[in-house]
Amino acid sequence: MDLEQIIHDCKKNQSKAQEQLYMLYAPKMFTVCLKYSRNYAEAQDHLQEGFLLVFNKIYQFEFRGSFEGWIKKVFINYILQQYRGKSFLSVIEEDVEEDVEVEVDEEIPMEFLMKIIQELPDRYRLVFNLSVFENFSHQEIAQQLGITVGTSKSNLSRAKMILKQKIEHYKGTSKIPITR
Repeated sequence: MDLEQIIHDCKKNQSKAQEQLYMLYAPKMFTVCLKYSRNYAEAQDHLQEGFLLVFNKIYQFEFRGSFEGWIKKVFINYILQQYRGKSFLSVIEEDVEEDVEVEVDEEIPMEFLMKIIQELPDRYRLVFNLSVFENFSHQEIAQQLGITVGTSKSNLSRAKMILKQKIEHYKGTSKIPITR
């Protein structure tokens, strides 16, 4: 069965089609969930809740643009909604340092990178992911999270500094245990 037919059947609430859609997109959406979640268990919860939301909203997909882009947007918006209005996003403006460059070479395991991103404080992790992985502008991030542009810039700078320090430490020790 092709994707278009699966989507049409999902719009009819057919459980077999929903299962097929889940099997097709769960791995990619779990990666999205991991980037935005604090840990593996939270990412699993976001994956399940995100798919429930996709199945409830699938009637809104009108076959304009890619389905993968649409589903990813649903997931990211759902996860951001979990954080909106939380006090940790209301950060006092910090001085924005020059844009910190984080150099990642191929010797650093992806598991380690995901772990250190997950370990970032929520406000830094969300801004970092929206900026780096989704290419959102600071204005868009500010709107999505209900913060100021200055706070977005500051949080991104701070996130990069923390990641840079952890990567440098990793390179210096060459062995940091990776745990879930």
